[in-house]
Amino acid sequence: MSVKTKTISEKEGPHAALPRTAHVRSGRPVHVPAGTTRVVAALLRKELLVELRTLESVPGMSLFAVTTFVVFHFALNQSSVSGDEAAGILWVTLLFAAMLGVNRLFVADEDQGGFDAFLLAPVDRSAMLLAKALALLAYLLVLELVAVPAFGLLLLGPSLGQALPDLLVVLVLADVGIAVIGTLVAALAVRTRARDLLGPLLALPLLVPVVIGGARATSPLFGLNHADSPPARWLLTLGLYDLVFGLIAYAVFDFLLED
Repeated sequence: MSVKTKTISEKEGPHAALPRTAHVRSGRPVHVPAGTTRVVAALLRKELLVELRTLESVPGMSLFAVTTFVVFHFALNQSSVSGDEAAGILWVTLLFAAMLGVNRLFVADEDQGGFDAFLLAPVDRSAMLLAKALALLAYLLVLELVAVPAFGLLLLGPSLGQALPDLLVVLVLADVGIAVIGTLVAALAVRTRARDLLGPLLALPLLVPVVIGGARATSPLFGLNHADSPPARWLLTLGLYDLVFGLIAYAVFDFLLED
């Protein structure tokens, strides 16, 4: 053992915990990356705390959805809707409400230097993708806790309770797709000058299959008799679409973050 090694051992002790930067015999610092799970948890906690303090996304998304249902309630020349019409109104409203959260997803990181700080940290770049997608997924879940009961109260003819168990499965599958695609598109558009315009223009065409799959799977649940379960092929379509875009987002996110 060299003299330099003994000096380091005597100062730190045999059981000293190494921080993220450790020293080897050459004296050069070696960065030890933090665990991806810990990084994702820290980033997700930061996103949720910022939203709780600023209330920039979720209240606007929820207010937009409820307002849209109120407009449909008075604009349609009928007391209630069911079947395909009800499913279409619900999913189109949820989609446009989600765009409000997608547009704001990376704005704080871009304006306040969060991207540069994250790139300097010795962590896996995909941790930000996962944390942002989970944060957007949480926003969507809170949105639907407000929007779905409002939809059942203002527009839906059949009882919402009979559709609820199967509806939850469809909502979760569609929310995952919206969260993944929304995070990918938001990361791509945030560094452009027309980010508020470019984000929806890129996201909406990619999310059309999610809306179609969600509406087709939900339509039997909103029938007057509710005799059918969600068609399995549309549930599989939503799941496959989530998987494909999840892999695409994982593959290209590093390049979007660094460019």
